[in-house]
Amino acid sequence: MRIHFRHECSLVPISGYPLRFQPPLPVHIEIVINDSVIAPPSPRADSRIGALAEFTGTVRGEENGIPIAALVYEAYQPMAEMVMRRQLTELADAHPCLAVRVQHRIGVIRVGEAAIHISVQARHRAEAFALLAAFMDRLKQDVPIWKTDTISI
Repeated sequence: MRIHFRHECSLVPISGYPLRFQPPLPVHIEIVINDSVIAPPSPRADSRIGALAEFTGTVRGEENGIPIAALVYEAYQPMAEMVMRRQLTELADAHPCLAVRVQHRIGVIRVGEAAIHISVQARHRAEAFALLAAFMDRLKQDVPIWKTDTISI
């Protein structure tokens, strides 16, 4: 059989998916917002994971050029968790990852202590880094968590 220029031909494997298509993986999302000290968890055991990207945001010793001893964070927790989950689900469509864990502290957080820790697990580093960077940008814009006060030295 000859295939001429204007004819289309596609090969579909028995599974029903085109040859290069991989069905999207569900992302496991865990969100913790509380006043507990952040202790980064051990990565989930999963043979599909090839990359782990983590970010820890700590309180600096100055805010707007003024030395401080601590920051105070407040959150509207139900909405913060809902917005974070929505953002992570949307971002996982663009940057397929296997698991994301977000820990954000509220209350008084002293200089040098972690205010946020994010852990992203994916098959490849590009997806993990991309989701992490995009989430941090969106988190600061849309999630109802605020620095309400600084405690001066």
